[in-house]
Amino acid sequence: MLTLYEPKYEDLWFRQRLLADEETMSYNHAWGGTIPWPEAEWSDWYKHWIVNHEGRRFYRYLMDEGGHFVGEIAYHYDAALQRHEANVIVYSPCRRNGYGGEALELLCAAAKAGSVAVLYDDIAIDNPAIRLFLDHGFTEESRTEELIVLRRAL
Repeated sequence: MLTLYEPKYEDLWFRQRLLADEETMSYNHAWGGTIPWPEAEWSDWYKHWIVNHEGRRFYRYLMDEGGHFVGEIAYHYDAALQRHEANVIVYSPCRRNGYGGEALELLCAAAKAGSVAVLYDDIAIDNPAIRLFLDHGFTEESRTEELIVLRRAL
């Protein structure tokens, strides 16, 4: 069973580890794979996502029963697309424990509590997580040769 944890600034090492891990970020190959996130960027990011989220952004770590960080969930309002975008990442060593589905349900519950009516995610067409989203109430809105847009009414 997972719980949500609002990271403290000193916990951001875990997000850096997630983004730098090739296996964890393999789903992101269509958009460049791993993401460099040097410590010099942490302060602005933390202020934007945690301190001054303005009710338009939500970010939490996923923590297992042993108190270990196993991933992250987030959503934000994308003004250009005029919709709320989802983010779920489970750290690769922690995968295949049912965390993905539980994380997705926790994210949808948090979004609904934040008055989000519909949550979207753009997923690379070859990403196996598509099935996870479909199994948890998301439906296909559109697709191209590169990506599929999924949505879930909350």
